[in-house]
Amino acid sequence: MASNDETQQSYSYAKAGVDIAAGNALVKAIGPLARATARPGADAELGGFGAFFDPRAAGYKDPLLVAGNDGVGTKVKLAIDHDRHDAIGIDLVAMCVNDLIVQGAEPLFFLDYFATGKLDTGVAERVVAGIAEGCRMAGCALIGGETAEMPGMYGPGDYDLAGFCVGAVERGEQLTGDRVAEGDVLIGLASSGVHSNGYSLVRRLAADKGWKLERPALFDNERLLIDYLIEPTRIYVKSLLPFIRAGRIHALAHITGGGLLENVPRVLPKGLHARINADAWEQPRLMAFLQAQGAIEPGEMARTFNCGVGMILAVAADAAASLIADLTAAGETAFTVGEIIAGEKGCTVFGSAEAWSARAPWEAVHVG
Repeated sequence: MASNDETQQSYSYAKAGVDIAAGNALVKAIGPLARATARPGADAELGGFGAFFDPRAAGYKDPLLVAGNDGVGTKVKLAIDHDRHDAIGIDLVAMCVNDLIVQGAEPLFFLDYFATGKLDTGVAERVVAGIAEGCRMAGCALIGGETAEMPGMYGPGDYDLAGFCVGAVERGEQLTGDRVAEGDVLIGLASSGVHSNGYSLVRRLAADKGWKLERPALFDNERLLIDYLIEPTRIYVKSLLPFIRAGRIHALAHITGGGLLENVPRVLPKGLHARINADAWEQPRLMAFLQAQGAIEPGEMARTFNCGVGMILAVAADAAASLIADLTAAGETAFTVGEIIAGEKGCTVFGSAEAWSARAPWEAVHVG
């Protein structure tokens, strides 16, 4: 028991590992980043307990609100380990806004959650700058967020991210998949890389195979392997929104976790089946590298990675050619990948043995 003449130690939040001043400095530093994302309906000011958004000011008359949230997964660990914090925020935004656009919704505003053990304001500002850039690319406002400093919860230098986005679509214009019909053509939009899914497998391969990520890729001497792996998820919002509003797209599937096999069926009505031809596009060199390094079976590739296709569109057969031309003019790499047929709800990927891999025999893969 302490004696009466012993001096009582004075405790503070800072001594417990939480620096309130650093958090306040971060909010002040990222204010201009948020203001740069302002759009009709939001002034994108930070610092209040909440933020307002006015759908009428954004031009909506009778909107349905669509909300989504997501993270970046273990791709964050690559960013931490290789000091590549500048674009991981784009991934965070992309994973949310691409999920909204498949409902036909325009992303309106975004909030982020940044959690760490000890706040490094320099790193956090780089991450938030990426989030602001992603919001700019998607046309939505960064209107708020939360920074949590939690000593003991995360290791030194570690952090995690979550994003929350709300969008709107005029009542009656939402995409639900009910317009998909037998004979529809499936169009693929090229991905920018692995995007933000499958990184636990990527990191396992990197560790087991002893990849030197800071050296040129084996398939491209002009670019570091880490640059390929950290490439941010492509944001498809601005290129797709005009065609959605024009009624030219029956359904959209964002190719995330579960790959082609599990995401396409999510937008199909009962009694319709998606047939995807792996010969219809050339698998990117990065995907071929991953498959060869891990001797990954084609079915596993189609369930784990986007295989070079980040978004799938279902459109009327007589509209496919003109839409591909217009999407190309809008900056996308678009190509026909398959069709909708009558059958059990699901997806089959098929193709020749050389379609994705010369090492593993090709088998048709199906998911219901």
